Amino acid sequence: MDLPWDPFGDIAEIRDRVNRIFEDCSRHRTAPPQAAQSGVWAPRVDVSESAESFVFEAELPGVQREDIQIEVEGDRLTISGERKPADGREYVRVERPHGPFHRSFAIAVPIEHAAASASFRDGVLEVTLPKAKQAQSRRAKVAIE
Repeated sequence: MDLPWDPFGDIAEIRDRVNRIFEDCSRHRTAPPQAAQSGVWAPRVDVSESAESFVFEAELPGVQREDIQIEVEGDRLTISGERKPADGREYVRVERPHGPFHRSFAIAVPIEHAAASASFRDGVLEVTLPKAKQAQSRRAKVAIE
């Protein structure tokens, strides 16, 4: 005789499996070597816009200037690079992944590619992309009919 389906029994079984996973992880506190050496991550980026330009500010703590690449092609800005792990350390816990990163942004207006600039201070990359003269907005009041 088949018993009726018990969704709460299934939920309890899932909970027990998840608890076992966390218990196993807590018993093995040393991070595996791969976790200390690589990870998937993407820096956080703030984008602001004025009448003259776009400014992209990317948080890149622990990334060296020489490990950052910036490319502006057509209507796209790409910021990529790599955060390298500290050599010779045996990690107990890894919360900041290392390895390559890549962020790409579409820009909806023409950009003066030759006037693009970037600075890198205190772990923050700032990329300024001036708008092309024809893209700079003009202010106008629009009447509602």
